[in-house]
Amino acid sequence: MKFDVVSIFPGMITGGLAEGVVGRGIANGVIDLEVHDLRTFTTDRHRTVDDVPYGGGPGMVMKPEPLVRALESIQSNRGVPDAVIVPSPQGRMFSQREAERLAGLGHVAVLCGRYEGMDERVIALVGAEELSIGDYVLSGGELPALVIIDAVSRLVPGVVGDEQSVEEDSFSRGLLDYPHYTRPAEFGGLTVPDVLLSGHHAHVRRWRKKEALARTLARRPELLEHAALDDEERALLEELKRSRR
Repeated sequence: MKFDVVSIFPGMITGGLAEGVVGRGIANGVIDLEVHDLRTFTTDRHRTVDDVPYGGGPGMVMKPEPLVRALESIQSNRGVPDAVIVPSPQGRMFSQREAERLAGLGHVAVLCGRYEGMDERVIALVGAEELSIGDYVLSGGELPALVIIDAVSRLVPGVVGDEQSVEEDSFSRGLLDYPHYTRPAEFGGLTVPDVLLSGHHAHVRRWRKKEALARTLARRPELLEHAALDDEERALLEELKRSRR
């Protein structure tokens, strides 16, 4: 999986992805990450990447020329990306489904905005799609870029050591995850559920299904409308709904 990221703060990207499973994926060559300093694609001696907005108003707007040159350089030296992402509060909501879609591509480029955003023409000229990680405003696109790359990378085979843990993550099947426990069996006056100590794998599996359903029903019931449930889960869900009446 190949990622190219364009930013005026490249250290935020390299530093943020240097640790953990994604960092190991990069070190092992499973993830190919190239971070590009936007200022290297300017032509003036001040390396200017922003200018005042047409029509007036506060703040500065990122100039289109350096951003388009950056993507042209990526296309020439790294190949044409399968998707160009611009993190933006105006974008479509990033989700696990979006992460799965991007993970199925071979090459994703991310253009990180700053200030009041980037010149709107950039989106059209590079064929970018805008994605939002939530209904709030950040100082720039670097943190959303890290979120998107992390979520996508862990779906790439070989990045996470235990691929079953990825399959069972929250949202992977449209449900929240079940509760997790480890040793000691008693801590702070609270004990691990007996079923997890029983050694009975069928009972543990059923308990985990029921807990995932219960947690989703309580916290994110709208997810159940599109969750991929098997027959046992549908029966457990009906049982949970009856108990709440």
